[in-house]
Amino acid sequence: MKTQTTLVGPFSQILPMDDLPEAGAIKDEELQVIERAGVLVQEGLIIKTGSYEKLHQEALEQQYELELIEEPMVLLPGLIDAHTHICFAGSRANDYAMRVAGKSYLEIARSGGGILDSVRKTREATLVELVDLLKKRCDRHLSDGITTCEVKSGYGLTVEEELKMLEAIKLVNKHHKMDLIPTCLAAHMLPPEHSDAKLYLEEVLTELLPQIQEQELANRVDIFVEETAFKEEEALEYLLAAKELGFDVTVHADQFSTSGSRVAAEAGAISADHLEASGDEEIELLRNAGVVATVLPGASLGLGMHFASARKMLDGGLCLAIATDWNPGSAPMGDLLLQAAILGAAEKLTTAETLAAITTRAAKALNLSDRGELVKGKLADMIAFPTENYKEILYLQGKLKPAKVWKNGKSVKA
Repeated sequence: MKTQTTLVGPFSQILPMDDLPEAGAIKDEELQVIERAGVLVQEGLIIKTGSYEKLHQEALEQQYELELIEEPMVLLPGLIDAHTHICFAGSRANDYAMRVAGKSYLEIARSGGGILDSVRKTREATLVELVDLLKKRCDRHLSDGITTCEVKSGYGLTVEEELKMLEAIKLVNKHHKMDLIPTCLAAHMLPPEHSDAKLYLEEVLTELLPQIQEQELANRVDIFVEETAFKEEEALEYLLAAKELGFDVTVHADQFSTSGSRVAAEAGAISADHLEASGDEEIELLRNAGVVATVLPGASLGLGMHFASARKMLDGGLCLAIATDWNPGSAPMGDLLLQAAILGAAEKLTTAETLAAITTRAAKALNLSDRGELVKGKLADMIAFPTENYKEILYLQGKLKPAKVWKNGKSVKA
């Protein structure tokens, strides 16, 4: 049986997002833009992009299927959200109201808010309820053009409850069109039942992580390094032990203080995420260790604090990804394109740098080599915006949404 090939187009422009520097600054002149273009898709993969007229002639000769794009559209790779906490129950709207009214983190926690509020509500939720809540958030993300999304546990904080969260993520991933990349964040903070961080992390290593491997629930481990969570020495020991077990590791680093970047560099983490407190020394550490810098403007917007120094990171030679940190507390918005556009304006990022940070470089933050670019052999994860000029996408700061979304070459929004 002959393998079916489909020509999709014509598009006003295609941005393949390939042949860009893997790290450091990117000039807009380095961004390849193919005018009046099409893309050939076969068995969920990109076969070729190029001039629509040439591809159309090939399609007629080879009897390919045609998927006609009748309106002006710009095609990009599907967006990748490399850091989220969207498996949770409950709302922290009360926290937000108290925070913008001037209450401190400690005051909010004392009133029953904070991360432990989400822990209580997530523990109370059934597996079925968590699956339903996660599916709805995934539906919204996919409609916004996110075709791959990292999802963390971390609101369970016991072996049983962390497994419940990761099982919910696995179930949604099995049936949802968007790809979910699960991460174990059992080291989000010390649970209320424990008073000794070292003993708790040992429990995670010996009781939880082996079950995660056995049930194939995740191959990534994360830890929050901060005075209010886990300290540098215990975090490094934990991550090195997780790596010994075969997990990829990543770090919640430098949100309020700078020890997390040292942990990420010494542990050989794939990415260090947050980095609002990072300075020149931390940027150099991360660059020398080849760690991807994943910045989270949604957390800055939610907490009313400064953005991570994205411009300085790029000029310092880092590979920069942008993610939402979508979570019920500090980053409830979860709009990747809007946040990337606002960060780009604030930090003076080029259009190429911002788009790379939510496509090809975001793929690198998740250690995924099969997506983020529209080139031969990569997944046919594609999004089309209703415009003739790709510069409109960031110019409209998130208000221009994809009109069409394809996952593995199949239309999931039209």
